[in-house]
Amino acid sequence: MSDKLILGEHDLSLDDLEFFLNENPKVLLDESLVERIERSHQVIRNIVKENRVVYGVTTGFGKFADMRIKPEQTKELQRRLVLSHAAGVGDPMPEAIVRLMMLLKVKNLSQGFSGARLAVVQQLLDMLNKGIVPVVPQKGSVGASGDLAPLAHIALVMIGEGEAFYQGERLSGKLALQKTGLKPLQLEAKEGLAVLNGTQAIQAYGTFTLIRARNLIKSADIIGAMSLEGLLGTLTAFDERIQKVRRHPGQIKVAKNFRLILHDSPIVESHKHSSHRVQDAYSLRCIPQVHGAIRDGLDYVISVFEREINGVTDNPLVFPDNGDVLSGGNFHGEPLALAADHLGLLLAELADISERRIEHAMDPAISEMAGFLTEEGGLNSGFMIAQVTAAALVSENKVLVHPASVDSIPTSANKEDHVSMGTHAARKAFEILQNTEHVLGIELMCAAQGLDLRRPLKPAPATGAALKEFRKKVAYLAEDRVMYPDMERATEMVRSGELVNIVQSVAGKLE
Repeated sequence: MSDKLILGEHDLSLDDLEFFLNENPKVLLDESLVERIERSHQVIRNIVKENRVVYGVTTGFGKFADMRIKPEQTKELQRRLVLSHAAGVGDPMPEAIVRLMMLLKVKNLSQGFSGARLAVVQQLLDMLNKGIVPVVPQKGSVGASGDLAPLAHIALVMIGEGEAFYQGERLSGKLALQKTGLKPLQLEAKEGLAVLNGTQAIQAYGTFTLIRARNLIKSADIIGAMSLEGLLGTLTAFDERIQKVRRHPGQIKVAKNFRLILHDSPIVESHKHSSHRVQDAYSLRCIPQVHGAIRDGLDYVISVFEREINGVTDNPLVFPDNGDVLSGGNFHGEPLALAADHLGLLLAELADISERRIEHAMDPAISEMAGFLTEEGGLNSGFMIAQVTAAALVSENKVLVHPASVDSIPTSANKEDHVSMGTHAARKAFEILQNTEHVLGIELMCAAQGLDLRRPLKPAPATGAALKEFRKKVAYLAEDRVMYPDMERATEMVRSGELVNIVQSVAGKLE
């Protein structure tokens, strides 16, 4: 595998971003982009030289767009823009999110429509490659006029201000640059605005969540299959013919996954022709319909984010071929805000149906196993409170899933009178993802306990392999013990993709 990620004229995909996050490659700019970056900046230089009126170059910002700036003040204008807009609050964003923001900002600037010099792009690349991660507060963006405050905190470090994380320490931006041999960047006309304008915070939170969600939907199928076995469910509802007549591609894929995962299952075979349960509860029988709809929704959200990360989202835009500089609204985060709200809804539903399967495993009247999956109930509580935790997380998701994009508070003295709130939507989606990973981790624990309680019946080869590896991390619950370390280990097995890898090594590649 390559140890480099080259940004060129080709589009970035989620796979590229996952490679960037997991492998920490050196990020390089393809030489083919250098000329277009310099041509774009030359247009800005000409505007300053000719003292033409262009927003953000020779004028103020927002409501101050009608205020003229003298040519000799254009550099100072950009410096003051960065200082004044670095107004975020709250805990720092995760470092992975900030690194994604920086990468995506390079992608935006390098397309040659922003008017920034190659030196601006190179400063971001050098910071990425040397491990400088600006401290960016989580809150303060309304997702229109771009993610101004978050991106301003990145720009601060570029110019030797603000704070940054470097080798585990939180340092001043100036010191972080010094330690890596970099010098503060002196911004020229339009460059502060080019860095600050854009939807890169929304993009980063959303793509990071989507990368984890792609693994999670496969994990959900595996864990759901283990629950189906443990609850003596039937595979009839997963018959290919049922799915095809409804035509939804996600539903067809999920049912196929279940047939692969549970192929040659002695448990399923043992009650294939029994009459004890003609139809399972919806949380088992309708998994193809629910998990499948979530998959179809994720495909839509991915398409929106992949278009955005390869688009240009700042303002004004420079078109070097004829020297035009056009003011528009590409910074408005509405496309991402709506998609991020939908992403949160999809992930919340994945947790919702998982918790119902957990509850079925708790109830001996339904599961036909020991209550709360413990063989000495009364003295032991078993998984009683693990299910309560899952219920708490699902309920929290229901609050978080309220759409952020339906809100708008006018800013900048009504010049910016409709905003997307997309950054909040994307941050919420990430929080919902984390809750859902925990819920599925709890279901994995319960499903494994159920499979053990079904002995001497054996699970399918694929689910049996998953159970075997899981038991290396989390022992069978013979009597009550401290529960939360087991929950964390189960969740990490889900989050890391290990569960998917184990099952695919036996059953083949899942859809």
